[in-house]
Amino acid sequence: MSQTAINLVAISVFLMTFSTLLGPLIHLSPTIPALATVTFLGIATLDNFSFQGKGGTIFLDFLARFSPEYKERILHHEAGHFLIAHLLEIPITGYTLSAWEAWQQGQPGQGGVSIDDRELTTQIENGEISPQILDRYCTILMAGIAAETLIFDAPQGGNDDKIKLMQFLQVLGVSEDIYQQKQRFHLLQSKNLIQENWESYQALVIAMREGVSVEKCKKVICESAT
Repeated sequence: MSQTAINLVAISVFLMTFSTLLGPLIHLSPTIPALATVTFLGIATLDNFSFQGKGGTIFLDFLARFSPEYKERILHHEAGHFLIAHLLEIPITGYTLSAWEAWQQGQPGQGGVSIDDRELTTQIENGEISPQILDRYCTILMAGIAAETLIFDAPQGGNDDKIKLMQFLQVLGVSEDIYQQKQRFHLLQSKNLIQENWESYQALVIAMREGVSVEKCKKVICESAT
């Protein structure tokens, strides 16, 4: 079961417990919360097996967006990925800042920056990946966590990025001990690059908040660097 489905089940149990306690005070029939909970769990199960949890992700993302900090964290997280990909000259094809936008573009999660990774894929398939390409993509993966750390002191997102980095390095035969070193190294690299280009990062955050195009975002980075 996905983490999203687990979260939905937890919410269902909470609502059931809460309504059971509150029901007698407001003369609410116990049948109503029971039926609601069964329905909710059924939807969660269907979503988990039929839609790989995407529906639940969108629903939870919708609820979380009532928190201004949540939206700002995603914005700054994705701006970190965007900036580092641009600085390392990896083509960016799009970005999303919500689970709904991500679903519309066929992406998982609450949002993300889409990059052209054909060169990386080709090198992996050929079994000959260059150190430069490896370094670039690992640094991009850690850039969201780096950005959150700089802005909010501690990241709340980035688990998917860590998993991707681990899976990526496992394909290359990197051990778990080396993985931890790689994660710390590329996180530090990302933080340094963001700090060195701080004005560009701040300008990019403003541009992405307004939902401008990828090309406009790139232009904003270049103009703020001059």
